[in-house]
Amino acid sequence: MPNEPHFSPDPNQAPDITKVAALIGDAARANMLIALLGGKALTATELAAEADITAATASSHLKKLTDAHLVIAQKQGRHKYFQLRSRVIAEFLETLLNVSATMEHSRTLTGPKDPALRHARICYDHLAGEVGVSLLDALKSSAVLIEQDQQLLLTSSGRDLFNSLGADVGNLEKLRRPVCKNCLDWSERRHHLAGSLGQWVLRDILNRGWARKDLDSRVIRFTPGGLQALRKRYALTDLPA
Repeated sequence: MPNEPHFSPDPNQAPDITKVAALIGDAARANMLIALLGGKALTATELAAEADITAATASSHLKKLTDAHLVIAQKQGRHKYFQLRSRVIAEFLETLLNVSATMEHSRTLTGPKDPALRHARICYDHLAGEVGVSLLDALKSSAVLIEQDQQLLLTSSGRDLFNSLGADVGNLEKLRRPVCKNCLDWSERRHHLAGSLGQWVLRDILNRGWARKDLDSRVIRFTPGGLQALRKRYALTDLPA
């Protein structure tokens, strides 16, 4: 493999996007990063399987990604686990997926081919896909959330609603991230809900047993009863089955 640039921030130099582009532009590394978009910490062996490469090659790629501050490694017992460094990195990758999809003119269907992945999936720590987009549409239609100056805002009635559901909005507002934020869905080409509120909604869904995460993909699988409960709770009228 030819020598590739390593990212080392220098306060005396302007950022060089070519270094990050070279790192992400490798197909194996791109596949590993996309696998980490599911929010789970994965081992080098698991990431090697995602990228269809050997464990030794995966370790080499992961060192580059770690050195570039795109990925962090944590040791737990005998195993080392890898995760995306931050939500900012996840949002950046999701944006790249959107850009990539718009460039593939030959495809009439945007986003993933897997219907389950299109229907509902995890986007780092919040709900994406058809269900995620329908949820945000419903929250806007009922004035729980409003758009103002291109920002997504929680209304007073929205605060009351989510507090009544157990969200503790006051606590969400103390976190170092937006409470609610638009996130462009790369399959639906419309926004779904991100931010601390988006994270809370997905956790609430999983804690109630309405859906579960797939072990080997980003798919969120709803039970029939769970999907119906979600429809009722948030007044979803256009949610696909």
